Amino acid sequence: MSLHRLERIQKLPISLEEAWNFFSSPANLQAITPEYMGFKVLTSLPPKMYAGQIIEYKVSPVLNIPLHWVTEITHVEAPVFFIDEQRFGPYAFWHHQHHFLPINGGVQMKDIVHYKLPLGPLGDIAHELFVKKQLEEIFEFRFKILEEKFGKMPD
Repeated sequence: MSLHRLERIQKLPISLEEAWNFFSSPANLQAITPEYMGFKVLTSLPPKMYAGQIIEYKVSPVLNIPLHWVTEITHVEAPVFFIDEQRFGPYAFWHHQHHFLPINGGVQMKDIVHYKLPLGPLGDIAHELFVKKQLEEIFEFRFKILEEKFGKMPD
């Protein structure tokens, strides 16, 4: 029953404010999630994210079987970071940090996800067989979509 960590960094040629406005809105999650996941926000969303906010989703990560996922926005320090944590859903544990740092010519975004699968040793086997790869693919998809939307940082 392992706790796993996924970390991704992406630099985009946009302002800190533009990055915060886009990423702090759960309404934009569907656009940066692969279509095969069947991701849909079920909650009516207020104009601004806030600590304590509960968000419900439908997601179909395996064999197109729909799952109900509920997260809570537990911490918000605009425009520096926010954290969402799963309350109900496919993981035994899900803690996702979103960090934003202004850099020369744009913003650096860092995602840090700690997660654990249910079912003990079976969850660990599922992680090695497909969950780890699927999460990596989701973040690779996001990376590509965000570069298409906002552009690439010059080398």
